[in-house]
Amino acid sequence: MRIAVAGSHGLIGSALVESLTGSGHEVLRLVRGPVTGDRQIRWDPETFGVPPGALDGVDAVVGLGGVGLGSRRWSGWFKQQLRDSRITPTGVLAEAVQQAGVPVFLSASATGFYGDTGEEAATEAAPVGVGFLAALTADWEAATAPAVDARVVHLRTAPVLSRSGGLLGRLRPLYRLGLGGRIGDGDQFFSWISLSDEVRAITYLLDAAEIAGPVNLAAPHAVRYGDFSDELARLVRRRAVLPVPARLAQAVGGEMVGDLILTSSRVEPAVLSEHGFGFAHPTLSAALEYTRA
Repeated sequence: MRIAVAGSHGLIGSALVESLTGSGHEVLRLVRGPVTGDRQIRWDPETFGVPPGALDGVDAVVGLGGVGLGSRRWSGWFKQQLRDSRITPTGVLAEAVQQAGVPVFLSASATGFYGDTGEEAATEAAPVGVGFLAALTADWEAATAPAVDARVVHLRTAPVLSRSGGLLGRLRPLYRLGLGGRIGDGDQFFSWISLSDEVRAITYLLDAAEIAGPVNLAAPHAVRYGDFSDELARLVRRRAVLPVPARLAQAVGGEMVGDLILTSSRVEPAVLSEHGFGFAHPTLSAALEYTRA
């Protein structure tokens, strides 16, 4: 296949491009800076968009990227940055996909769509939740609307566990210093996916002609956040002895902590499971062991 990837230098994008290229696919990188090599196309969603003809002959477009949700406290300015870095580029890509007649468009999304799921498991049939992140994700997905003739898949991705970067890139150093611990009462559910399974699922969805719409990219066994904290502490051979009360966590991290950590996220990958997709790391212990290698 000939596949164009936007956001190809991020955590997921880099791993995806490496995997697709290694499997013999031709990958075009959509980049915002100067073109520095072959198979790169410069685009700018805020100005000229995708150059005419750039996607001619492309079999699929994968849109990733966006300012990191947990990179800083959610001020009013930063919340607008989170929206602008997702919604505008997705709309521009959708229009380019439609104009070029690209048959497949896989667009990044997030399990934050469901908001606080409490004790209930959220499948792709669950409605949008409440809160900033849920509203952002719903608008993010709606931005794909111009691609009316393509098979559009919304990649509702849980926090990605990898050897470097991402969530563990921020947490592992703290736990190694003995500064880790559960946040709040630790009873809230935490959904996740290994980077390996994230890439495998995206690759699977490129070929799955019968799948369209939202797809949960989350491992099948969500855990309590307290158990996640304990497992991470065992991984780095430290004790998680510094629990952080919910009120203190929110005072320090604000709305971000509420939406990303204190909110219960129990997400079930129903579509992938129904179509026989097999997770390489279906349990948290397997995923964390994978990040150790």
